[in-house]
Amino acid sequence: MATVDLNADLGESYGRWQLGDDEALLRVVTSANVACGFHAGDPATLVRTCALASEQG
Repeated sequence: MATVDLNADLGESYGRWQLGDDEALLRVVTSANVACGFHAGDPATLVRTCALASEQG
């Protein structure tokens, strides 16, 4: 049986600018890219996103 990897870019919020709903997306994706370049979120957002991703497996 073929499978599909549903992937999303997450962790791009910065301070008061909330982009997307990482928590909701992590409930449906099978893999995630956590922003870590020019479009990266702030340190607190990245830590929170990684923790949420880890909780979701």
